[in-house]
Amino acid sequence: MSDPTLTDEARRAAIVQQMREQTGIDESMIEQLVHGFYARIRADDLLGPIFNSRIQDWDPHLKRMCAFWSSVVLSSGVYHGQPMRMHLPLPVDARHFDHWLGLFEQTARELFSDKIAEYFLDRARRIAMSLELGIASSHGVLLGSGERFHRC
Repeated sequence: MSDPTLTDEARRAAIVQQMREQTGIDESMIEQLVHGFYARIRADDLLGPIFNSRIQDWDPHLKRMCAFWSSVVLSSGVYHGQPMRMHLPLPVDARHFDHWLGLFEQTARELFSDKIAEYFLDRARRIAMSLELGIASSHGVLLGSGERFHRC
């Protein structure tokens, strides 16, 4: 991995291959998860209206989310975006993040072994916590350990 004769692209490819081997996750699994999860989101009574009112063309969004999860779980570096900036204006709080995680967990556990589902879920929980903290902060609320953000 630290071979100075490798190009950046070759180093990245080696990292991704190593992550595939360590996790058992590949791009087709990421695509299954993303597409299955967002099918649930789009049909969901709580989250569907939030997403459907903001996303008119789902294909680019799904591709972006596949790139995001590839970067998160395989260290692929293919996602170039600002998730926090995109989520700050959303009318969401702890209830929405808990529901989001529930749908994500349901999808991951239906598709994959416990080990792989847990790998995805660990990262999803961290992402949800980070986004919730950022949204709370943008509303002038500093959450302490174990506190959650609830809109008034």
